[in-house]
Amino acid sequence: MKAIGLTRYLPISDPQSLVDVEIPKPEASGRDLLVKVEAIAVNPVDTKVRAPKDKVEDAPRVLGWDAAGTVVAVGPEVTLFKVGDPVFYAGSITRPGANSEFHLVDERIAGHKPASLDFPQAAALPLTAITAWEALFDRLGVSPKGDDAGRSVLIIGGAGGVGSIGIQLAKVLAGLTVIATASRPESEAWCRRLGADHTIDHRQDMPKQLRALGFAHVDYILCFNDTDRHFHAMAEAIAPQGKICSIVENAGPLSVGELKSKSATFVWEFMFTRAMFETPDMIAQHRLLNEVARLVDAGKLQTTVGDNLGAIRADNLRRAHALLEGGQTIGKLVLQGF
Repeated sequence: MKAIGLTRYLPISDPQSLVDVEIPKPEASGRDLLVKVEAIAVNPVDTKVRAPKDKVEDAPRVLGWDAAGTVVAVGPEVTLFKVGDPVFYAGSITRPGANSEFHLVDERIAGHKPASLDFPQAAALPLTAITAWEALFDRLGVSPKGDDAGRSVLIIGGAGGVGSIGIQLAKVLAGLTVIATASRPESEAWCRRLGADHTIDHRQDMPKQLRALGFAHVDYILCFNDTDRHFHAMAEAIAPQGKICSIVENAGPLSVGELKSKSATFVWEFMFTRAMFETPDMIAQHRLLNEVARLVDAGKLQTTVGDNLGAIRADNLRRAHALLEGGQTIGKLVLQGF
């Protein structure tokens, strides 16, 4: 089958960094679905895994952790899906990725595709929706039923993939007052269109900008952009007994002592945790994606596609990686069809 893979970890400017390859078609076993991939989306995790390093793969390594497609075969233990079902999912970082014609995914981390979206629109949602949902509702403990309505959340990196769905979840489900960060007029407009009540610039003094808006502190912070750079500002901006969640790994030590006097919480979110460790609640991501699909079909959430870069092939995927590494993308980048 066709796929896009790598054997060496090279700068994205190198044509050999991602190449078109032919690899064996996998077979479904256990609780796996074999999915005919119709569309994929690209995330920062793809560029981080592909980043240059002194390592050579014996066989092509396939990346990609966002896909939408159709189930063409199921393992003998599958109970949640049947052949012919349209699905969307992010998959597991411990298994081959979805940048291939056919792909295996455990049914417990896949959802039924929103009926109102086409495959590229659906492919833009899984990884970011899971990340934002788990960060907001599981890690920070915000009520998805509106019990915390009126409280404030600062979303750092509002126009990115996770921020784009995070704004919607925080506003539509939680009823929070949403302050999103954006550093350009076009990204600011994007955040406001998705429901942000206010925008500030994360390249400037964020606590000062919050005070100018009337927020001495915020109840929650979701950090989707550069934890190291923003940690001091988050510690200053968070309310006493407030909660901060980040999805961006730190490069150096974090001065968590700054949070002590406020009894503030700092917690990580990594959406691959459940699949990586096969936690007892792994099926929560299946239910989560089904709920996201229901909300999309009900008109409460919208897809976050920023740009469709065309067919799923190496040159287009290299372009997507380059755009992500440039740090100026808005929403999600998707590719469609082999």
